[in-house]
Amino acid sequence: MCPRCRQPVAGCRCSATPAGPPSDGVVRVSIETKGRAGEGVTLVRGVALEAQALAALGKQLKAACGAGGTVKDGVIEVQGDHRDRVIEVLKIQGFVVKRAGG
Repeated sequence: MCPRCRQPVAGCRCSATPAGPPSDGVVRVSIETKGRAGEGVTLVRGVALEAQALAALGKQLKAACGAGGTVKDGVIEVQGDHRDRVIEVLKIQGFVVKRAGG
């Protein structure tokens, strides 16, 4: 029996890596202020990477912008309006990037 999911080891699904959100190969960068007391947050969606690689990319983007942020549910959040800088860094790394939203 698996200690985490309490299923037989042969039917255990907790050790399988969960698939990331579906992606069309385009990384979309937008800004959001709703629900954040008027403070803007740059959002990066559609990056088809594993959780650890996504966290490393998030750390790199935060350092490039000189801002804080987090990675939640496959979305990288960078505090502040850093869309131009984030797009520039992602294009250098070879991603296909689109500016989404306003």
